[in-house]
Amino acid sequence: MSESSTTTIVERADADSRYDILVDGRRAGLAAYRDLGVQRVFFHTEIDEDFAGQGLAPQLVRQALVDVRASGMRIVPVCPYVAKFLKRHDEFADITDPVTPDVLRWLETQLG
Repeated sequence: MSESSTTTIVERADADSRYDILVDGRRAGLAAYRDLGVQRVFFHTEIDEDFAGQGLAPQLVRQALVDVRASGMRIVPVCPYVAKFLKRHDEFADITDPVTPDVLRWLETQLG
């Protein structure tokens, strides 16, 4: 096993309403969401500075969106990074809903 070999996994943390990306067991970033019915509203994605530039954000978002599809839910990309990702990856277009003023107002109440 070479020193450069790392284990990267994405897992959903329901209690915290987020997906975590773990590199060798350390949380390297997250994609935060809130659920509105069948819509999973993504509002924030971040990668820790220590892990920047390793291509983790697209990996995190892709796996989160694959999980949303597997869960039978829909994506609402309030987060600018998720919205940008979806523009480049139209394989998720069929389960993506637009960001509406109603969703934004609802999210504001959720986040206080």
